[in-house]
Amino acid sequence: MTGEPYRSYGYLTPGVDLPVFDLAPEFGRVPPYTDGLGAEDRSRAERLLRDTIVISLHDHPVRFPADMRQTPEYNRTGRQHTAFAGLAASGMTVVFDNMMDGTACVTGNAPWRWLDIITDLGMRQADIAHQDDVIVVRTLADIDHAHRTGKVGLVFGLEAATPIENEIDRLDVLYGLGLRQIGIAYSDANALGSGLNETTDGGLTDFGRRAIARMNRLGLAIDISHSSDRTGLDTCAVSERPVFMTHAGARAVWDTPRMKPDDVLRAVAETGGVIGMSAAPHTTLSHAHPRHSILSVMDHFRYCLDLVGIDHVAFGPDTLYGDHVGLHTVFGHLLKVGAAAPGGPPFEKVEYVDGLENPTENFANICGLLVREGFSDSEITAVLGGNILRALKQIWV
Repeated sequence: MTGEPYRSYGYLTPGVDLPVFDLAPEFGRVPPYTDGLGAEDRSRAERLLRDTIVISLHDHPVRFPADMRQTPEYNRTGRQHTAFAGLAASGMTVVFDNMMDGTACVTGNAPWRWLDIITDLGMRQADIAHQDDVIVVRTLADIDHAHRTGKVGLVFGLEAATPIENEIDRLDVLYGLGLRQIGIAYSDANALGSGLNETTDGGLTDFGRRAIARMNRLGLAIDISHSSDRTGLDTCAVSERPVFMTHAGARAVWDTPRMKPDDVLRAVAETGGVIGMSAAPHTTLSHAHPRHSILSVMDHFRYCLDLVGIDHVAFGPDTLYGDHVGLHTVFGHLLKVGAAAPGGPPFEKVEYVDGLENPTENFANICGLLVREGFSDSEITAVLGGNILRALKQIWV
């Protein structure tokens, strides 16, 4: 051991055991956000970030190639590189990490294959096992341990249950391999229900209802971020445990299919669940801030807070280390996450979301804005992680 900070897959020899890629930096890819905080507010924000269990409900804390066009080749290695240094500086206690997800094309040109997902899940944990600063979270006790010891915990999840196909026992396999959160469907429909881009919204299937019952029994947190509106409502009606919307926003603020209508937002809250505010480029825009930034995202936060109450809102920024706009370009045919539906509101494209560009900066800037806008310590603690922790106590076995 050299005593140097661990770099992802440092137990392998670059160029021999794995290909070498020029990866995006963990710091300084874009100019820092200017928050305008005074000294007193900054001190308070730093204290809150330090003392609070901070949970991101959805992020991808991994480094992508500096040239995002190399991502398909990079992902075919089966190894995304965890941003260990970036996580250490993030102030986060726990990150819900959904791995390659819709870009998991390890063995082919389409995502969501079972073997690809298992490869992704195993490779990431093999890497994490070779260092001590980041841990895999499977229980509430793991979250407490991460907070007490200053480590960062990763909760592995999937944005869609598509890889289980029609084999319900695969949910048990995924749980046994460490998965603790799973979505119902992504943009396309699957055996469980409709995704948000389907022309006909069929809602949950009968298999989907049985799958949700198994998820409840296992202790798998359920996510409806990319599910259709009907599927989301059906899921909330069927689930006996709180439901998450890990990364989304309000359609009343920005009228596109990727955002959620009031009835779905309310349904999540009525289960005891939590809505995480997303910051994926060109999604959570607002008419007050049509140039996507942290201010646009906070418009969605405030709307959801007024709609469902402070106990049911949090943040799932959906950021990564690299050119997220470029990622959407490379994988647009698979991800289908564009903000501009036919007849949707006009907006100005950005190169990055100012203030929420990567997992390192997200929560420092979020906490700073919450302080600046006059939220109390207890309110800030709740939305930074307390609400999610309360729901997990009812979900995880």
